[in-house]
Amino acid sequence: MTNKIREVFPYLRVRRAAEAIAFYQRAFGAVETMRLTEPGGRVGHAEIRIGPATIMLADEFPECGIVGPETLGGTTCSIHLHVDDVDALIRQAVEAGATIVREPKDQFYGERSGSVRDPFGHEWLLGSHIEDVSPEEMQKRYDKLAIR
Repeated sequence: MTNKIREVFPYLRVRRAAEAIAFYQRAFGAVETMRLTEPGGRVGHAEIRIGPATIMLADEFPECGIVGPETLGGTTCSIHLHVDDVDALIRQAVEAGATIVREPKDQFYGERSGSVRDPFGHEWLLGSHIEDVSPEEMQKRYDKLAIR
């Protein structure tokens, strides 16, 4: 490949972007680093940092085909946050307004994880490392779980 990729940024499309930023601050300790707002209040572009990651977001612009999970009736991906204490972060996210999708539990791949849906339709997979698992061992454990 001749063109080296330098960074990857998730870019969330949401209704009520200003409210979403405030939610991410409460739920995940996000820090807003920039915001471009139209005179009518619609957020054209914003950036937040959650830990070391930059996440971009904007309000929906349906006139440009830019819509979020609420308009689409769901999301097609989740954002994974790897944290020290998944149980505490899930509690914090729920207190901020998230809904639990999957309660935290120890997983075959060496992580304690659970997931929440934010009030704007995005799903967040939250996990904490509990053990090192080789790819071969992970496959063995996965095979045992597979429904045949």
